[in-house]
Amino acid sequence: MGTITTADGTEIFFKDWGSGQPIVFSHGWPLSADDWDTQMLFFLQHGYRVIAHDRRGHGRSTQTGDGHDMDHYADDLAALTVHLDLRDAVHVGHSTGGGEVVRYIGRHGESRVAKAVLISSVPPLMVQTDANPGGLPKSVFDGFQAQVAANRSEFYRELAAGPFYGFNRPGAQSSEAVIENWWRQGMMGGAKAHYDGIVAFSQTDFTEDLKKITVPVLVMHGDDDQIVPYADSGPLSAKLVQNGTLKTYSGFPHGMPTTEAETINADLLAFLHS
Repeated sequence: MGTITTADGTEIFFKDWGSGQPIVFSHGWPLSADDWDTQMLFFLQHGYRVIAHDRRGHGRSTQTGDGHDMDHYADDLAALTVHLDLRDAVHVGHSTGGGEVVRYIGRHGESRVAKAVLISSVPPLMVQTDANPGGLPKSVFDGFQAQVAANRSEFYRELAAGPFYGFNRPGAQSSEAVIENWWRQGMMGGAKAHYDGIVAFSQTDFTEDLKKITVPVLVMHGDDDQIVPYADSGPLSAKLVQNGTLKTYSGFPHGMPTTEAETINADLLAFLHS
């Protein structure tokens, strides 16, 4: 574990375990590198070098007051890859982290990148616009910001206990430990970063970034994702990249890397070996 300091003085916390081909994990909002524990241990045991960082304002990184946008997120990731001199890396992003990966490749190129994986990810664009009629109304995200500002502890608890992992579905086996770990990660981060981050993940249009990507991309998305609805995300991203494969999971929730880790890890490993 260590930190790097970016050009604007922000300290970015990261974990770096093992040796071999690097896999770089980018986490979702409002979490931290800890959300990848299951994947990092799995791929470490399969001979990979695994790296995950806390996005600025999240987890153990600096709770900076600004820079909570996709360009800064991508530049921070680029600074980490240069600092660690990562080459032939596989970049895996979940949710907002998928947007970070796409903007990183679109903005910094593919010279250090072998493959990319987008899991339950926000691209191409979440918010509803004239050009994106299938998106979610801006009022949805305005509501998220209002709840973060009013009582983010309660809001995070409700998200984790309900739609994030699909624990609100009939017959779902809820896990108090998973809910508490989600809440713990969220409350480690800064309220300002999380407030601004809602705009970053919902209003950033990744269409042009996706079109630039030529490396193999695996798009993994559950068709019961209540956070990033399936129809306006995964299938569209897979079509926009030049070498994309869409893998759809029947009934899987947004947080499927946690609740369906055995399936997701096996499919990720198969993609790495392909």
